[in-house]
Parts: sequence; structure tokens; C-alpha cells
Amino acid sequence: MNMNSVSKKVSKPLIIVRETEHARLTSLALAAPGRDLEVADELLAELERAKIVVDKKLPANVVGIGSTVSYQTELGQTRTVTLCYPGEADIGRSMVSVMTPIGVALLGLSPRQSINWTARDGQVHRLTILSVEPMAKSQAA
Repeated sequence: MNMNSVSKKVSKPLIIVRETEHARLTSLALAAPGRDLEVADELLAELERAKIVVDKKLPANVVGIGSTVSYQTELGQTRTVTLCYPGEADIGRSMVSVMTPIGVALLGLSPRQSINWTARDGQVHRLTILSVEPMAKSQAA
């Protein structure tokens, strides 16, 4: 790969997604109601560029559904959230839906990767992954 061509444009980092999550998330995005269409389109774009791996081959430090991830914002704030499906979202418990702009941004990333994401108000933010803890085995379905 030619590093010069990569560094000249702001490219999105490589993301990795489990095979079963890829299928479920694709269906979820395709069935999104009207108000979620922008997020659904962004999710589909991310899924399209993702490297898809057999479920058990997903590295433990890659953000998937059920992962708890700590990240730093462009303002230096650190946050820790758990990525989940929409029905499990609960901001009070730091459960962030994959069908939100930040949820889409987090999917498939690993520590030290950064990504720009656009909030619903149109403001662009940047986050950097600090750490990822996989879903506890007892929670895995």
C-alpha cells in the first residue's frame, strides 16, 4: 500500500465486524424508519467497507455489539459506553445504540484508532478509542 496516497486524504480506519452482526445490522439498517434513514445509510456504508470475520475470529479488542469501549473526544473528555442494539439502549446505564451516529462510529474500531463522526445536529466530532472490553462470556447469546 502506498502510504503517500493514504496520508494525503482523511481516510476512515479499517473496521472489523462479526459475520452474524454484519447480517443482523444490515437488516436493521434496511428496515430503519424514516427518522433514522441518515444513520441507517451511514451504518450501511460502514458495513460495506468493513472486513467481515467469522464470529469467533473477531479480536477481543475490536468494538462489537456488547463491547464496552472507552474513548476520548477531541476535547479530551473520556467516556465509557457499551455498544448495543436499539432495544437495549439506555443512556443512564451508558448503553449506546448502534443506530445512533456515535454507535455507528464506534462499530468495528480498536484501540488507538480515531474516526470523525457527525452528530444529529450536523456537528462533526472526532473520537479515539482508548480500550475495548469484549462482551462477557455469560452475556454472549
